[in-house]
Amino acid sequence: MSLSNIEIAQAATLLPIGEIADRLGIPPDAVIPYGTTKAKIALPYVTGIQNRPQGRLILMTAVSPTPAGEGKSTTTVGLGDALTRIGEKAMICLREPAQGPVFGMKGGACGGGYAQVVPMEDINLHFTGDFAAIAAATNLLAALIDNHIHHGNELGIDVRRISWRRALDVNDRALRDNVIGLGGTGNGYPRESGFDIVVASEVMAIFCLATSLADLKQRLGEIIVAYTRDRRPVRARDLNAHGAMTALLRDALAPNLVQTMEHTPAFVHGGPFANIAHGCNSYLATSTALRLADYVVTEAGFGSDLGGEKFIDILCRTTGLRPSATIMVATVRSMKYQGGVDVADLPREDVAALERGVVNLERHLSNVREVFGLPAVVAINRRAEDTAAEIDALVAACARVGVKAVVATHFADGGAGAEELAREVVRICEKRPEPAEPGYTYPLESPLWDKMTAIAQRLYGADGITADAAVHAQLQRLQDDGYGDLPVCVAKTQYSFSTDPSALGAPTGHTVNVREVRLSAGAGFVVMICGSIMTMPGLPARPAAASIDVDDDGRITGLF
Repeated sequence: MSLSNIEIAQAATLLPIGEIADRLGIPPDAVIPYGTTKAKIALPYVTGIQNRPQGRLILMTAVSPTPAGEGKSTTTVGLGDALTRIGEKAMICLREPAQGPVFGMKGGACGGGYAQVVPMEDINLHFTGDFAAIAAATNLLAALIDNHIHHGNELGIDVRRISWRRALDVNDRALRDNVIGLGGTGNGYPRESGFDIVVASEVMAIFCLATSLADLKQRLGEIIVAYTRDRRPVRARDLNAHGAMTALLRDALAPNLVQTMEHTPAFVHGGPFANIAHGCNSYLATSTALRLADYVVTEAGFGSDLGGEKFIDILCRTTGLRPSATIMVATVRSMKYQGGVDVADLPREDVAALERGVVNLERHLSNVREVFGLPAVVAINRRAEDTAAEIDALVAACARVGVKAVVATHFADGGAGAEELAREVVRICEKRPEPAEPGYTYPLESPLWDKMTAIAQRLYGADGITADAAVHAQLQRLQDDGYGDLPVCVAKTQYSFSTDPSALGAPTGHTVNVREVRLSAGAGFVVMICGSIMTMPGLPARPAAASIDVDDDGRITGLF
């Protein structure tokens, strides 16, 4: 019987984390151990090396996923290990898993098979407490708002116009919308509110975009939490909240160092979802890795239309990061799914369905190459049930659009199964010794409506966008208030280029409805919530939590 991911990870031999740090040249006094296999790297050291020369940054993106995902994290780990195996000094940068999907549908997010970051139980669960700190900072600000109103409301906050929501790192649909302050005058003023999952919070976005502790504090202070009756914004700094919030986040801001099963160094830090946030690990982790290694592989969540777009239009634009190459992860399974095959039938050979589904891959490649202007290679994450005919058809489909496809078997073979992919990455990078600024989907000076329209038309294949009168009015207010030059962060389903998760392949002629707009002034973008996407997910009919357990010796079982 084959081993589960957690059984494979638990059988791995881990090196002391100090040895991993030493391989990177990090001095012992900059390593803050969390046990023996994970550590934080002290912020003074992190900020002190930012003037060093940078290595090459490799962006991992993917086609539109099936519900189970297509192995971006697994391929990131496999490529990092393969680069190490062929003699390159490499690191990987991943997001921290959120407990919502860990206990919900996915069950884990540390890679899979023999391409994993470890210790996977720690990383998937409490890790170093970063998410708890982000939730605490978010909820402290919420408590300070209600406390300010209770004690006289000196700022004149209009209780009907409080926009700040609390956060919890669990999928809990019952908390999406609720009424707080019930029970009498001692409990404050009753009002409608709600919870977002931690990864969708503005504090998470700020945490991942901050370039220093000072920048973190400044951004936290810019958060708009409410408006007065005459529509003046009330910010976190008006409540003197940003200092205490920074104190809660100070230790969390230091990047987390772990290792792969083959001992490649890995930063796992920050964790915004790409379908409801900007979907990239922390800037500090990536920028630090670029000063410590010659090749850094980082992933952006879901496909080029979500995490990939936000990596370019938000992260690269605001921080100056420049990818040297892009990996497009595809699977035979995903192409058959995009071609109309039901999930239960995906293990069966169906070349015709694959041929129908490759239009999805072609559009994602077009986004990367023609819109973002980046070189790309397709990594075919091979699964055991894939047939030779299906693999050949997928390789041929890539060749037809002028993109090299490399079959990788890192899930089964670890880094050895991705060595050809690693050599292709090195070849691409050596042709581009100095990475150029990527292309952007829209100019920053465009109105917010036009930016959203550009994303929908250029990346999603839509005819345009729609919104009701209230959304139009809100966008106009944001323009008038000076926020029109911010990038936009689209929240939509990950399963389709449209807002309909059942519209597979590469739909055209559709419209994208903007249901809600949220200003994230501290993060520096405007969130466009489209279709039926929720910023607090729910659990599936049979959540992964039902299979997770602990044996009498304290060994966790059933975790992915």
